[in-house]
Amino acid sequence: MSQRILVVDDEPQILRALGTMLRGAGFTVDTAATAEGALAAAAAYPPAAVIVDLILPDGSGTDVTRELRTWTEAPVIVLSAVGEEREKIAALDAGADDYVTKPFSVDELLARLRAVLRRSAPDVGPVLEVGELRIDVPQRFVTRDGERVKLTPHEFDLLRVLAQSRGKLLTHRMLLREVWGPSYQAEAHYLHVYVSHLRAKIEPDPSRPRYVLTEPGAGYRLVDPSDT
Repeated sequence: MSQRILVVDDEPQILRALGTMLRGAGFTVDTAATAEGALAAAAAYPPAAVIVDLILPDGSGTDVTRELRTWTEAPVIVLSAVGEEREKIAALDAGADDYVTKPFSVDELLARLRAVLRRSAPDVGPVLEVGELRIDVPQRFVTRDGERVKLTPHEFDLLRVLAQSRGKLLTHRMLLREVWGPSYQAEAHYLHVYVSHLRAKIEPDPSRPRYVLTEPGAGYRLVDPSDT
């Protein structure tokens, strides 16, 4: 059975184009043009993933994402136009998994969709493996290619949070909240320092990171180098 994808956009030509593309890739597609329609469609036919535009006639992609997160963990990809940085970050903080900036290529969107679908049931067990990294959560012990990596408590927690959402873009606010607590959510420079320290310890070449990737203006994601 093909996976069901819900596409939400108020531009008919985009709905048609995405529907054709996704059906051609083997997916079942539902569409909606409003936030209300999106939530009704998702409730009637639970999707495997949602692709939603940030700006909708009766709300926003952020509203849709926040409401979906109250009852489903289906991955959400937001579509954003250049200049919608603040709205994009808000959607990611509300629980969106990734974003694609318009105009986008078919290949890019399909690649990002396949990636979030692979991660829809992530391994959050006691031992996480990403490439040559092995992260033993209960023992707070990390190895790279079998060699011990000594991390400070905050460095370990930063790596753990990234690994538990492997491949997913985590915003600065999300990482600061999860690792340091709510009072640090505006301290982006604090996070940058720790990411630099973490890269120095886990990356083969910290100047060309392969594990901890930066999404400019948004946040970071941890990836398996073999997947990129």
